Amino acid sequence: MNISKSLAKIVLATTLVGLLIAVALAPVAGISGVAIARTNASMESDVDDLSAGEAPGVTVIKDADGNNMAYLFQQRRHPVRGDQISQDMKDAIVSIEDQRFYEHEGVDFQGNFRALATNVLAGGVQQGASTLNQQYVKNFLLLVRATTPEEQQAATEQSIGRKLREIRMAADIDKKLSKDEILTNYLNLVPFGNHAYGIEAAARTYFGISAAELSLGQSAMLAGMVQSSEYLNPYTNTAEVTDRRDLVLQTMARNGYVTQEEADAAAAQGLGVLESPALLPNGCIGANDRGFFCDYVLQYLADKGLDEQELSRGGYTVNTTLRPAVQDAAKAAIDSQVNPNQPGVAGVINVLEPSPNSREVTAMVSSRTYGLDLESGQTILPQPYSMVGNGAGSVFKVFTAAAALDAGYGVQSNLEVPSRYEAEGLGRGGAENCPPDRYCVENTGTYRGTMTLQDTLAQSPNTSFIKLEEQVGIDHVVDMAVKLGLRSYDDPGTYDGENSIAQFAKDAPMGSFTLGPTAVNPLELANVGATIASGGNWCEPDPIASVTDKEGNEVYIEETPCEQALDFDVSNALANALSSDSVDGTAANAARAMGFGGRVAAKTGTTESNQSAAFLGFNSKIAAAPYIYNDGTSTTPLCANPARQCGEGNLYGGEEPARAFFSIAGQVAADGAIAGYDRAYDKGVSGEEILDQQRNRGEAEAVSTLEDRGYTVKVTRVNGDGVAYGRVVRALEPNGGLKKGAEVVLQVSDGTGAPSNDSSAGSAPAQPGAPQPGSPGGPGRTNQQPAPAPQAPRPLISQNDVDRITNDLRNMFGL
Repeated sequence: MNISKSLAKIVLATTLVGLLIAVALAPVAGISGVAIARTNASMESDVDDLSAGEAPGVTVIKDADGNNMAYLFQQRRHPVRGDQISQDMKDAIVSIEDQRFYEHEGVDFQGNFRALATNVLAGGVQQGASTLNQQYVKNFLLLVRATTPEEQQAATEQSIGRKLREIRMAADIDKKLSKDEILTNYLNLVPFGNHAYGIEAAARTYFGISAAELSLGQSAMLAGMVQSSEYLNPYTNTAEVTDRRDLVLQTMARNGYVTQEEADAAAAQGLGVLESPALLPNGCIGANDRGFFCDYVLQYLADKGLDEQELSRGGYTVNTTLRPAVQDAAKAAIDSQVNPNQPGVAGVINVLEPSPNSREVTAMVSSRTYGLDLESGQTILPQPYSMVGNGAGSVFKVFTAAAALDAGYGVQSNLEVPSRYEAEGLGRGGAENCPPDRYCVENTGTYRGTMTLQDTLAQSPNTSFIKLEEQVGIDHVVDMAVKLGLRSYDDPGTYDGENSIAQFAKDAPMGSFTLGPTAVNPLELANVGATIASGGNWCEPDPIASVTDKEGNEVYIEETPCEQALDFDVSNALANALSSDSVDGTAANAARAMGFGGRVAAKTGTTESNQSAAFLGFNSKIAAAPYIYNDGTSTTPLCANPARQCGEGNLYGGEEPARAFFSIAGQVAADGAIAGYDRAYDKGVSGEEILDQQRNRGEAEAVSTLEDRGYTVKVTRVNGDGVAYGRVVRALEPNGGLKKGAEVVLQVSDGTGAPSNDSSAGSAPAQPGAPQPGSPGGPGRTNQQPAPAPQAPRPLISQNDVDRITNDLRNMFGL
């Protein structure tokens, strides 16, 4: 009775197995029906990717010289062609895993009938008989398709349904690929332990050679490990791995791939693995002093839509702009000024290459060692390209000078240099004994009573720049800082979690802004120099030369368009105004100490109490901004020689930061140039001259010119005194001086006392030597032109009469 039941169960199981395999292999329109149709689309997609050998790879990040800098991967895999895998390896894996590989069509029916029948009788999976095709499918679904824990569980669940899916897909790929293609894809996919996926990674990890160089014994060891790559580890389970290798060698001899003598000779040898597995560093942590730059590359690409998750699976090649010679020079320069192990103080340098159409980042360093050992001073914080420190100090006077030149001042304009200055409209506080409605500042040291703008940039008296900031307006100065490169200042929340630094500085208003009291992004600060060196053209700092996928196709990376942040001529004038600092200014001693004799535009900066110091330098070949600041848990003054935290600071931007810059510039940019400039920008045009130039202009033109310069305008009607109706008789200077926002009274002719001949209504002749509208030194530097003199014959009704009637009508109707 029991025998009859067992036979019946076997017959039923065999029938069910045959039906299940038939269903798995049947076309969609046939016996499989709706059930297979539901999954057919996804299966076809998987089969296509299986056929293409799709698998996660290693992304390589390279420097500008083509050296590998860092690697990113979830699975360390280096796909190779079939002819790049030794024949011994192919024979070994076939012998131990699928002896009938070259005979079946993806599914071994003998083995599957036996295994499925056993599993049906047991009510679950008890026995496997997977071919290499089926193993390839299973590993593909697990290692490629499954990206979540749920998907990984589904890919390895012990169910008949999963087995049938494998059978169908295994048969499909056998129709699409040759046996060697299937074998190659399989060997490129499967894990071999110790983070090695695929045969090339395995050969490098265990033997330090390529897959093409694998010997018989090495191939047998690796083929044997596939069964359980985590358990069969030659470094922790040598005996089991050796036994498994020898088993593979014997199967190869039985199947005729090698002779018995060859198998025995290989088995007599040791495993021959490396002393320790040759692992590949994963991520930027293996990039050493390039680690900060590597992190910036990942952040930059993520912002462009290519995130780290995709990079770690995609097998991309990322070619960067980092130049090893510049990077090494920058690292040596900052380390010579700031000890990498010094607690509480760090120095950073970014080097960019000026260009009107691009902005390559060629170096990015910190005095800190990139790493995870915090006790020894290492860090992975983004110091060189995030908001750090206590400010760049007087480097920010560059923005005030830029705003002044943009408003009409000249490189050689004379500025007052009072020992103390009390500014209106710039907030309150500052120096001692300051009136409650003023912002007060005093100079450290003694200066001449007046200096040119160029000399004030070189000597850096504070009072001149506070007064200049007052005159051109805090809004103009702050906007100039943002436009020239400090773009983070415009980001919401950078000041207090809600307001941007730029908005707060305007609203406060922050009179000390020109003295650089706020944290800076050192990369953006360096880019300020690059913008000015590029004729006022701002471009986003770019670390990427190109990105290609694993097939070698270039990947499009969207670039932020460059933009003209400052007028070309004004920018070149500013660069020349900054050219004296390294000659006879606050950076001259550092330039001489480092033996630098080239041309650079530069500005030093030191914050109050010497809590941080910076140097901005640039010419046609380099833009860099060495920055030394507190990076400890407490903020204190900083001292020099060596740079360190101390009680009373004496660290200045013209010393350690300047020396670091000249050290680099002497190696990579000694022959760099500063662009010439239109000498009309030497003199500029003063506010008083602007007022004088409005005489005889039409009302609308004069109002527009004055408002463009930041003044408010009040129009009054007065006796023409020889000036035609509707034209300016005079512009009166405000009692408080020509400061930004001051009210200028524009006296316009009411027609009385005007000349009787209409020809007098034309433009007044140019004053000798006065800059003309639209010229480099012209008022407001606008493109507006003075109204031309009338050319037509005198009409019956003069223009003077028309203007008067028009004005009366406007007044009558309130227009």
